[in-house]
Amino acid sequence: MEGGIHTSTDTSAFKECLSLTWRNPYVLRLAFSAGIGGLLFGYDTGVISGALLYIRDDFKSVDRKTVLQESIVSMAVAGAIIGAAVGGWMNDRFGRRRVLLIADFLFFVGAVIMASAPGAALLIVGRIFVGLGVGMASMTSPLYISEASPAKIRGALVSTNGFLITGGQFLSYLINLAFTKAPGTWRWMVGVAGFPALLQFILMLLLPESPRWLYRKGREEAAKVILRKIYPAHEVEQEIQDLKESVEAEIKEEGSSEKMNIIKLLKTKAVRRGLTAGVGLQVFQQFVGINTVMYYSPTIVQLAGFASNRTALLLSLVTAGLNAFGSIVSIYFIDRTGRKKLLIISLTGVVVSLGVLSGVFHETTTHSPMVSRVETSHFSNITCPDYSSALNSGAWDWMTCLKASSPDCGFCSSPTNKLLPGACLISNDTVKDMCHKETRLWYTRGCPSKYGWLALIGLALYIIFFSPGMGSVPWIMNSEIYPLRFRGLCGGIAATANWISNLIVAQSFLSLKEAIGTSWTFLIFGVISVMALLFVIIYVPETKGLPIEEIEKMLEGRALHYKFWEKGNKPHEKSQAT
Repeated sequence: MEGGIHTSTDTSAFKECLSLTWRNPYVLRLAFSAGIGGLLFGYDTGVISGALLYIRDDFKSVDRKTVLQESIVSMAVAGAIIGAAVGGWMNDRFGRRRVLLIADFLFFVGAVIMASAPGAALLIVGRIFVGLGVGMASMTSPLYISEASPAKIRGALVSTNGFLITGGQFLSYLINLAFTKAPGTWRWMVGVAGFPALLQFILMLLLPESPRWLYRKGREEAAKVILRKIYPAHEVEQEIQDLKESVEAEIKEEGSSEKMNIIKLLKTKAVRRGLTAGVGLQVFQQFVGINTVMYYSPTIVQLAGFASNRTALLLSLVTAGLNAFGSIVSIYFIDRTGRKKLLIISLTGVVVSLGVLSGVFHETTTHSPMVSRVETSHFSNITCPDYSSALNSGAWDWMTCLKASSPDCGFCSSPTNKLLPGACLISNDTVKDMCHKETRLWYTRGCPSKYGWLALIGLALYIIFFSPGMGSVPWIMNSEIYPLRFRGLCGGIAATANWISNLIVAQSFLSLKEAIGTSWTFLIFGVISVMALLFVIIYVPETKGLPIEEIEKMLEGRALHYKFWEKGNKPHEKSQAT
């Protein structure tokens, strides 16, 4: 079988992966070069969250309109939906390598457009280009890595794509922080994104096509040359034989190695079960709220009571660092613990973390500082008009002040203690400076609170639990769970489902927060996470250590497997016995 017979996969896979550094660096070259697609994905996710704070300062129309903020974030996701959908077909038609090259070109063009955008409209156009590239790369990178990896360490190597996604997010926060004082601020933040795309473009020109794609297209000799570079001599012939049998079985069943039929796809039991698990995981990955946390983490930090953009970015950097650390944990445990157990542990922690966040934000909003008429009258002629004309001004607190909209108003804290009653004033840069000159804090998006650190702990716990499981495993499963003839198409369907879910969450989060509050929003994510946990227990199979060709056989005969703690790789065991 692919990668040979492994009797100690769970204890040695990580060490085996590390040993490749000196024993077979070629495999790592393939994995990390393709994994830069994950870096692009992560960088774009993270960079816009910090850049948005400064885009709002530069373009007042964006600051005033929530719909423009959501569009700047979500138009990249809309582009990614198209990129992933088209990318699935392109992967099967033109190969994994060419799709990555096209994705890099689109991303680079988008980065240039964004960095030079004179207004919100062109910025959104650049975001769409970037989205097209990210959508293609998001499903192609793990697919390329999976098809060029030995079974024993496939999970760990595909996890490097997840690590580079989170590494890209961490890098984006570092870049955001580095350019907070630079002229052009956000333009540098989004413009730097073009460099990883250019780097991957150059590297992919020097690397071969996926050996499995080549074999399926009838280029057996080219595929064998690459496979001999990937596998040890005592394993490669068996691997080639398994691949040959798999393709011949497909051709016999379909009548032609090129024939692809959607109806046939859905009628195939292994594909149908694979799509149920794969698409379900991708949808739940978004609906448990991860990209809300990553896209809007600086804003969430401000909602927790930390007023300055720079402080929000610095604390978000810690969150991104934890996300990257979780991906390293995934690399270690994915082939040791298994996909399914990791998902269940991950989702259990996510449910608890979202419960903590919901409770913290409930306390923050119900114990927010009041507006003081004495503090407000201290500033002459800049009192919030809605506050001045309100009949119940004595009942106004921070939240009521920030919801005033004719014009927008801000909260200037007490100079002695930010938790004491403060002033409700017109929101503009002049008033903000006046507030700061008196050593007061100025709030337009968050609330002074003694619970701020608890919100950060809740966010940190969420990332620590999410990243090793729900962060990495859905992409790993979708790179290995489908038969070869449908792998690009099915991977594209699953990635498209991921990006559509991403778009729904990104487009609705701020509006949902304004309508029902941050606390209830996180509570909804928590309920969805419970549903995700039940889905994983019932529908998701364990693929740890199974050769790609063997996973199809397992899905053909698989019943629902509730007892996830029991070892159940029976098809693999059977194949070893024979």
